[in-house]
Amino acid sequence: MDKLIKSLAAPIVITMGCPSGIGPEIILKALGQHSKRFPPAVVIGDVKILQRARDLTNIQQLRIEPWNPGQDIWGDAQEDVIYVYPATTLSPDDIEPGRPGAETGRASFTYISTAIDMCLSGKASAMVTAPISKMGLKLAGYTWPGHTEILAEKTKTKDFLMMMAGQRLNVTLVTIHVPLSQVSALLSKDRVLKTIEITHLGLKRDFGIKRPRIALCGLNPHAGEEGMFGTEEIDIIKPACQTARKLGIDIQGPMPPDTVFYKAAQGYFDAVVCQYHDQGLIPFKLLHFRDGVNVTLGLPIVRTSVDHGTAYDIAGTGKADASSLVSAIGLAAKIAVNRAKSLLQ
Repeated sequence: MDKLIKSLAAPIVITMGCPSGIGPEIILKALGQHSKRFPPAVVIGDVKILQRARDLTNIQQLRIEPWNPGQDIWGDAQEDVIYVYPATTLSPDDIEPGRPGAETGRASFTYISTAIDMCLSGKASAMVTAPISKMGLKLAGYTWPGHTEILAEKTKTKDFLMMMAGQRLNVTLVTIHVPLSQVSALLSKDRVLKTIEITHLGLKRDFGIKRPRIALCGLNPHAGEEGMFGTEEIDIIKPACQTARKLGIDIQGPMPPDTVFYKAAQGYFDAVVCQYHDQGLIPFKLLHFRDGVNVTLGLPIVRTSVDHGTAYDIAGTGKADASSLVSAIGLAAKIAVNRAKSLLQ
């Protein structure tokens, strides 16, 4: 384990996600097979559900032991032990894999809320989230559509955004879950500029890049071709890029969408700011379908997540791939270290 990661003052916490999804299974696989790569980590979840997942994944050598916030496990962390903060006491007989409900929605929220509180209080260095069900949250009576909105409200964060991070490509998005027909109307110079600024700060503070190189993606074919194929580049995107440069940000754009991702994947840029969801997520998942990580930039706490959903179709089969969670845990540790280092500078 890297010496810097050893310097973390508190463990990383991993939320179990929806108890009916693949979260419990991938947690067992990630911690059971890759524990040497991580600092001590604690699962915020349910002991009995994790025990069932242990049987499904056939990792019988793992012991699941309870943990209390503040308990020191740095000196005696063992490779065959998974520490769990038992935030719920569910009955496996009542929680069927692949079937979310109000009870699983309440449990999912409990894990997230507990992790946020622990990070804010310093009892955890970072939080990593396993996937939850938006429908489960709704059935439980919550109005938040997902993790990001819960995190923003609970941490009182106004300016935040989602980054999809991988070894070859990092992307951030100006607009996210909106119909394609509404993207143009939602774009503004201020919105594009704010996305650039948060991306720049995140690359410096969280990824430890002293002078980030950012590419700004155009909206239209050929980035508008001087207004022939659309004027959003002239009216909105280029002015935002020019202002960002005046602020000292190393950014190029607007760049044609059909070439910018190739250049970024070749190492010319540290991140690409994209105008809408699929513009960034299609190339990203082409390169990082198994090992991509969702990072929430702009928060006062460190949060990473898997880049996939609950996979209810295979939940309970033991077939789930833990690669994304392994990457998310590793990146959370690195970000926590980078933030700690930045405070000392």
